[in-house]
Amino acid sequence: MPEVVFGNITLPHGLALAPLAGVSDRAFRRVCRACGADFTVSEMVSAKALCYEQKQKTPKVRSVSGHLASVMRDELPMAVQLFGCEPDFMAEAARMLEANDYIGCISEVPPSIIDINMGCPVRKVAGNGEGSALLKNPRLAGEIVRAVVSAVSIPVTVKIRAGWDADSINAPEVAKILEDAGASMICIHGRTREQMYEPGVNRAVIAAVKQAVSIPVLGNGDIYTAADALSMMDETGCDGVMIARGAMGNPWIFSEICAAMDGRSFALPSHAERFEVALCQVREMIEEKGERIGIAEAKKHLSWYCHGLEGAAAARGRLMQATSYDELAAILREMGERHE
Repeated sequence: MPEVVFGNITLPHGLALAPLAGVSDRAFRRVCRACGADFTVSEMVSAKALCYEQKQKTPKVRSVSGHLASVMRDELPMAVQLFGCEPDFMAEAARMLEANDYIGCISEVPPSIIDINMGCPVRKVAGNGEGSALLKNPRLAGEIVRAVVSAVSIPVTVKIRAGWDADSINAPEVAKILEDAGASMICIHGRTREQMYEPGVNRAVIAAVKQAVSIPVLGNGDIYTAADALSMMDETGCDGVMIARGAMGNPWIFSEICAAMDGRSFALPSHAERFEVALCQVREMIEEKGERIGIAEAKKHLSWYCHGLEGAAAARGRLMQATSYDELAAILREMGERHE
């Protein structure tokens, strides 16, 4: 498989971890990188919130936006994803991120990429004209990309959906507008906003986006195995894939895809090994966020790691009741021993 190149970024396998609100924190991003993801994307950051935080009279050392947008040196290449519908705010937020110059900044380095969210389907985002709602206003979408590209020197990428609904599938036309505005790469999720996350992905529209532009295109949606990834690329001609739910509890999907692309054999780690990786992720979450928040947020991740195993439902119930790292570790290690 050829490398995916855009700007100064080279992706050996064209594999990315998608931005996942409440999921793709630093601990999870690092696990996915270790398993073979070429790059990762932050949880989405509100451009307007980041800009408004600069005006507060009592600056916060650890602002919400600053934490979400933080990038550590060992995470590169990494994208920070911005959402918003006002070109000026989007451009100013992108400028601050590249300069690493904003209140609450805890980054060691600037992001490698600014990614623009034009795909989020949730009501509180799309209802404000942001995220996937921008697919209904291609002119504004182009203005946003043009403004951000003008504000930074790093590559600007965009994540879109097939369209707003079945009667307005316009991703190929929008993609061409975004390319003309200066986007370096596009990721296309093969569902409309109306579909949300319903089963079934329109690979034909992904293929049409690839045909419409000359910049790299990543396909996204319903990729749970290496076979899914390879068939996505074969059927659509896309340059790589971005994986979301398929990586939750299974970061080894990246290792599996890399092996398939390289013609190598692949074997999943043992259950005990899987749970040790999961616990390493939990320890980093606790270090990053504190014990209370880290444990609370880790529980859903650990439930995903248990998915499909005998006794998973009972284990999930116990995980949700746990109040310490030691309790979480005991439950997982018990699961690991049971399935060896």
